[in-house]
Amino acid sequence: MSAAAVSPRDMVSSGLCIGCGGCVAQARPGQARLEWNKDGHLNPVGDRDWYRRPSEGLSACCPFSPRAMDEDEIARRRFPAAAAQDDHIGRFDAAYVGHAAEAGYRERGSSGGMVSWVAGELLRRGMVDGVAHVTRADPATEGRLFRYRIARDLPALWEGAQSRYYPVDMAEVLREIREVPGRYAIVGIPCFIKAVHLACAADPLLRARIVFTLGLVCGHMKSRHMVASFARQMGLRPASVRQIDYRVKDAARPANWYRARLADHAGEQRMQDWWHLVDGDWGAGFFQNRACDFCDDVVAETADIAFGDAWVEPYSSDGRGTNVVVVRSSALHAMLREGIDAGRLALQPVAAGFVRETQAAGFRQRREGLAYRLCWRKAGVRPRKRVRPGSAGLPWRRRMIYRLRHAISRGSGRVFRLAEAVGRPGLFLLWARAMLKLYHGLAYSRGWLGRVLDRFA
Repeated sequence: MSAAAVSPRDMVSSGLCIGCGGCVAQARPGQARLEWNKDGHLNPVGDRDWYRRPSEGLSACCPFSPRAMDEDEIARRRFPAAAAQDDHIGRFDAAYVGHAAEAGYRERGSSGGMVSWVAGELLRRGMVDGVAHVTRADPATEGRLFRYRIARDLPALWEGAQSRYYPVDMAEVLREIREVPGRYAIVGIPCFIKAVHLACAADPLLRARIVFTLGLVCGHMKSRHMVASFARQMGLRPASVRQIDYRVKDAARPANWYRARLADHAGEQRMQDWWHLVDGDWGAGFFQNRACDFCDDVVAETADIAFGDAWVEPYSSDGRGTNVVVVRSSALHAMLREGIDAGRLALQPVAAGFVRETQAAGFRQRREGLAYRLCWRKAGVRPRKRVRPGSAGLPWRRRMIYRLRHAISRGSGRVFRLAEAVGRPGLFLLWARAMLKLYHGLAYSRGWLGRVLDRFA
């Protein structure tokens, strides 16, 4: 029996809205928009009829809707002649590890510069007229630090050449693509790329104009509260933050030693390593979007090409940055081979197992962890995933890690909000330190806590 149609309210109240803006882009002008929710994520709002009425169109186009095509079905339609298939990375033609050797790309990017190189090459060759990507915004006039824009030349493209762990939406750029003729590429995280393909399946105009999708390997979406928390810990007022660099590149330091840099409206800058920040352990899940608990795509399986960091040695220690690349489009694969032959790219072919290893923690969270979390789901819209619910054989230690990670992701927004409301930001720091200590005890400790838990494994 197929799932019932859903409304925007159903998806939001069920914690399954990622804030991509696909539903808002479908709405009539003035009927709907995206606004910040109390946890610092973007959610759709609109007139009562639009927001509350179950819609077949929304049900087919929302990336977390149980009525939408899943990643396997989209990939089958898009890449029927794929050379290989893997349970974790989907259909693909080839995979590589390396970086852009052409000057400027690796230096500007947070990793190996491959995202900007491919996007720039598409523009240079005239294969697209614009690339939708995430760039800085002016918080004073736009109410946010980052947003999607369409770059139509290389200088504009450079503005998006770094990692952005901040909520954004595609509603405006999807409208612009509908209104302005041309061929476009879109850069995005897995669920956003899925939303693009679902929109294209329903709209022939988008299908004709969006000719390439460039996917980004994703751990999870962060709330905008993380910027405020970082600011507090660096001695800046959250409202004064004008700019953030999440990953300041330093060739003398390992690539996985993240360092954040914040600047305020007066021009003052502060820098701090992530591991010195109470919410800087990515795996603990601070400020995670609720929908990310129900995602099973790590490497953007529906994208024409996907890029991630090569989080294995010796690459993770190379501060210059190294990409892992999964290519599915024959046209983009030919572009990569030409770049390698010309010495513009330094890429080596790798097997699917190598790609899985570079993202091992993400795959555990979205395979083993997702199967366990699906067992908890009792109310609201039930997501339809490619992972079946189950916890058989899962040790108590792993179960507790997943439970605690879920508690941290849900609790961090609430506790941060409370601490800010009562004017005691230190309360959040106390709570976060305690939760992080417990998480590290579960995930990494081999001391007394680890020995006790291992007895139940």
